Amino acid sequence: MASSATASEEAVKAAKVLMVGAGGIGCELLKTLALSGFRDIHIIDLDTIEVSNLNRQFLFRKCHVGQSKAHVARDAVLKFRPNINITSYHANVKDAQFNVEFFKQFNVVLNGLDNLDARRHVNRLCLAAEVPLVESGTTGFLGQVTVHVKGKTECYECQPKPVPKSYPVCTITSTPSKFVHCIVWAKDLLFAKLFGDKNQDNDLNVHSSESGSSKSNVFERNKDEDLDQYARRIYDHVFGYNIELALENEETWKNRRRPNPVYIRDALPEEDSRQNGSSHDCSNEQEEPSAMVSLGFRNPQEIWNLADNSRVLLKALRLFFEKREKEIGNLIFDKDDQLAVEFVTAAANIRASSFGIPLHSLFEAKGVAGNIVHAVATTNAIIAGLIVIEAIKVLQGDYKKYRMTYCLEHPSRKMLLMPVEPFEPNKSCYVCSETPLLLDVNTKTTKLREVIDKIIKGKLGMNLPLVMIGHTLVFEDGDGLEEDEAANYALNLEKVLAELPAPVINGTKLTVEDFQQELSCSINIKHREEFDEEKEPDGMVLSGWSAPVEKQVTSNGGASSSGAPDTDGNPEDISTKPGMKRKLDEILDSKENFDASSTSSAQVVDDDDDDDMVMLDEDPKLAKKKRLQ
Repeated sequence: MASSATASEEAVKAAKVLMVGAGGIGCELLKTLALSGFRDIHIIDLDTIEVSNLNRQFLFRKCHVGQSKAHVARDAVLKFRPNINITSYHANVKDAQFNVEFFKQFNVVLNGLDNLDARRHVNRLCLAAEVPLVESGTTGFLGQVTVHVKGKTECYECQPKPVPKSYPVCTITSTPSKFVHCIVWAKDLLFAKLFGDKNQDNDLNVHSSESGSSKSNVFERNKDEDLDQYARRIYDHVFGYNIELALENEETWKNRRRPNPVYIRDALPEEDSRQNGSSHDCSNEQEEPSAMVSLGFRNPQEIWNLADNSRVLLKALRLFFEKREKEIGNLIFDKDDQLAVEFVTAAANIRASSFGIPLHSLFEAKGVAGNIVHAVATTNAIIAGLIVIEAIKVLQGDYKKYRMTYCLEHPSRKMLLMPVEPFEPNKSCYVCSETPLLLDVNTKTTKLREVIDKIIKGKLGMNLPLVMIGHTLVFEDGDGLEEDEAANYALNLEKVLAELPAPVINGTKLTVEDFQQELSCSINIKHREEFDEEKEPDGMVLSGWSAPVEKQVTSNGGASSSGAPDTDGNPEDISTKPGMKRKLDEILDSKENFDASSTSSAQVVDDDDDDDMVMLDEDPKLAKKKRLQ
């Protein structure tokens, strides 16, 4: 017993550990590693410290706001463990410097990330470097720790991960029935159209209601146009004229509640709307501009009526043009941008009012738009401890002792921590088993660019792909290309598959590689003429991979990046909320086999910083899966 403990202690002292992520889990993890005897720790984190991090990321203080998380975390731990070596990198783990050779120097890699893309990238590098990976995630009271060792356990991508639910464009633009539809419309269409990239495609109707108008885009502001007049014109167009336009299609409203067009004259008296637009900002010039502060609204949990929402919208629009005009044209919605949240909340509520959908407070709307599920520091501490326990097991080399451990919100058989034996590798996993994939696609109309953007990068998560058809290289991404090569590949991107130098037809086999990730896979092509626009919006269908489990988003409290995800970290690996979480308490044949039944209910994950709210990725409901022998 003593010799075993000594051997374990020596393994810990000699280990070289890589931590990815220095946020909620990362702070707890670095502290626990240092106090457990680890002497050589490397940390990678791209983020800087924000005020909202301070309530749980205890290594940081207010004076550190704006500084590198990795560097500050290192300095904080060295104050009470000065004799250990901690190397910090303020960088993106996907940077070229963190390649397979870099990963090979470590005995184990510990993840505290908040997004699927980075997790998949680290998983692939660990597989290529043959370094064990300990994954983790928390959201609210739920958490998980999983161990991934090449050839012995499943990899991170062997099972599907939850992704935010997407909504048909027609639902968002014409027939919203939930508040989340209004949020998506306000954030991804209206906000993007007014303040984002003007050249980006957008499904919002931009044509003027004025007959004979020469203006092709109503969102363009005339040089001499008064800002108040412009704001009222936009208001009337999106909440009045566009609704009336939608009402002209009688077929649409046969079985639906008809919306009510809202014009500024109805929502606000003329005097009020003009006064609102020109009122003086009561906030300090040095502070971040806020429509709420300017109008005297103090409680973010108050639900504004139609008139108040209209005032906030007009004021927010004015403040963007008055205080942040240089940013217009390049803005992207950010949940930490107070003025952006105010604008989106007001716009979503006005649209909700038109369609008979209950209004929401700014606090609730921010949760839906920014995907927020509030972090629990205790859960992060528990998960960090479990990560270190599994890391020590990995260093001891006895894979039979590895456990996937789930932290539950309510006891199951008097247990809050549910240990489960890891699953063996999924033989159909295209990442660790190199199983060929199948792509249904119309080879006569689909361009190579669409396949690369939607499938190779979008679904397979490759960063710098290379595409070969037989022995013909048709595309390569990355630096170091000759000018003529880059020009040739650019031409290929705009060609339909059947017209490439090596034509892609039914039965063609594509070889796709990413040298940075040292990942290679084969895609067999099946030509198909027609696709269902609702069910198959990409115009192509990929089979043979672990398709993400669609995670619906709702507005009731919770958690989710882009497209309406949900938590205080990022839409990731743990399903939270009472209706959505996987019920790990339904234990089957033994205490280590349990069913994870999940409902279709939704949740929202806020991307507060970098890890705290992730969605449990592993689906432990696979009772029939083979266990490690």
